[in-house]
Amino acid sequence: MPIAIVPEGLAGTRADAGAARLFGIARSRIEEAAGRDGLLLDGVVVAKSERLRAGATLEVSIEEPRTVEFRPQVVEGLGIVYDDADLVVVDKPAGIASHPSLGWDGGSVLEHLVAAGFRIAASGPEERKGIVSRLDVGTSGLMVVAKSELAYTRLKQAFSERSVRKVYHALVQGYPAPDAGTIDAPIAHARSDEWKMAVDPGGRPSVTHYALIETVPGASLLEVHLETGRTHQIRVHMAAIRHPCVGDLLYGADPVLAADLGLTRQWLHAVELGFRHPRSGDQMVFASTYPADLENSLDQLRRS
Repeated sequence: MPIAIVPEGLAGTRADAGAARLFGIARSRIEEAAGRDGLLLDGVVVAKSERLRAGATLEVSIEEPRTVEFRPQVVEGLGIVYDDADLVVVDKPAGIASHPSLGWDGGSVLEHLVAAGFRIAASGPEERKGIVSRLDVGTSGLMVVAKSELAYTRLKQAFSERSVRKVYHALVQGYPAPDAGTIDAPIAHARSDEWKMAVDPGGRPSVTHYALIETVPGASLLEVHLETGRTHQIRVHMAAIRHPCVGDLLYGADPVLAADLGLTRQWLHAVELGFRHPRSGDQMVFASTYPADLENSLDQLRRS
């Protein structure tokens, strides 16, 4: 358990940021520790947003990271939209992860690409090499993976600078008012469930823009643009305004409606991805159509 006295230079700093600087530990691990009451100031459990006091004793209970198993395997349904020496754009089906992770035993985009013989950039954490953007397991649609080191560096920078165009379609319960708007609410790990995220004043800045495309009985089809790319961002933000994605039981969607529509995951699809090619600088835009489960459930509501 790392322990130290807070120096004057960190007085007034958030506990998570200060602990990361003081102990040289990734902030995500500090946040994980805070989520299980492992962040203490003078022996008292504090939230990650607590402000540090000079001279106070700061402690962090860090769990040793477990090893993620990497198992190259081809998965069905994954489409290759574009491929060159620098990058590959894939159309990810629901039910597979972007990369292997703890607690996930199914296939992943990265393991599929390796098994299929694609060369992937060596940059990035071991289980996420080449990954510059991710989609949730239950979200389908477009994502890009870097094959060259140049592509990894420049695409990561583009995502960080928010110059990448990311467009999603989401079918949400009810009718958001106004028809178009912006949700600006920070997101952090939920204290109640390690697999959930939540709007939290102490979380990371998160901005989602939405606009109505179509209304159907009991639901609205939205076009969603992301400024930031937090885990579960659209799902958390739509649930926060009480219009969860249809089928998203983790974030409060109606299970009866999901069952009636035959949905076993959230109605959320990454329909468009646009960015400048990391080598040539050419503008590239890719589009994806709805997979069968989303198309069928939407048509069912239209007919009703």
